[in-house]
Amino acid sequence: MTNASVSGSAAPDRFVRIVEEGPREGFQTEATVIATADKIALIEALADAGLGEINCASFTNRQQMPQMADAEAIFAGLARRGGVRYTGLWLNLKGFERARASGADLVATLATSASETFGLRNNQRDRAGMLEAQRALGAAYVGAGLTRATGYVFTAFGCNFEGAIPASQVVSSVSDLLQVGQECGIGYDAMVLCDTIGAGTPASVRAALGAVRSRWPALELALHLHDTRGLGLANALEGLRLGVRRFDTSVAGLGGCPFAGNRGAAGNVCTEDFAYLCAQEGYETGLDLERLIACASLAERIVGHPLPGKLKNAGPFGRHATRSSPSTLPVSCRPAA
Repeated sequence: MTNASVSGSAAPDRFVRIVEEGPREGFQTEATVIATADKIALIEALADAGLGEINCASFTNRQQMPQMADAEAIFAGLARRGGVRYTGLWLNLKGFERARASGADLVATLATSASETFGLRNNQRDRAGMLEAQRALGAAYVGAGLTRATGYVFTAFGCNFEGAIPASQVVSSVSDLLQVGQECGIGYDAMVLCDTIGAGTPASVRAALGAVRSRWPALELALHLHDTRGLGLANALEGLRLGVRRFDTSVAGLGGCPFAGNRGAAGNVCTEDFAYLCAQEGYETGLDLERLIACASLAERIVGHPLPGKLKNAGPFGRHATRSSPSTLPVSCRPAA
């Protein structure tokens, strides 16, 4: 059962959309190159667990990101499941054209960084240069028939190079992206505030969400959270309480950011741990918890070292735990009665 199928039956304010980032953001930070067949196996398992959107690969410079050199082969080899979007990441026009040619499901993205220093490290452009590049991408999207996009504001809660990021700086970055979209004739399905280096706290999540919402109350906001300092789930719970209903997560807690300036930078909030939190708090995700735990164990076997997700080791508790083995525990992540 996919996110999309469940959202039609769940009350809109109780359904949480989860976008899986592990196969892309997770594998790209591994020290050893992961076999294409293993990447495909994990992606297909995640689709079977109910993920409605899976970010599968990066269409980036093969020399700078050798772990993603097989992006085209991944999309060529996938056995696709109906109702699932298999997407990729690109940073420039060349990457977008590669994605178009690969058969990936195209989700237009426009991005900026609240920290200019991070933008220079990650994209080799200052803020003005990055926005100009987004205008070029926007024109290409419209030419390809894509008139809706997802916006991303990197380092929305802090930067290892610049320190704390004021909420006013996040508002300015969102404003920049909205202006680019307006110039290009592109609307936004969501604006994602990213805790790229794991600096966020519940207080900074409240401040950033509140500041952006006060300026654009109708704009859908989403969160891309990292767990570098152990506050990922706390920040996600704060987002849930403040009405955020879309989150980027990573199976088993795979990944990190190679440009974060911190070797301890952790991956996105763990998919199965977050799905379990949602169920405990009365939210629906449409995900099969037993299958997600199996996916987490598969990811750990593929990378060959322990991954930080908790549920894959402990299993669900209480009414959800009817068997002793975490790999065979039940069931879909629906709210408790």
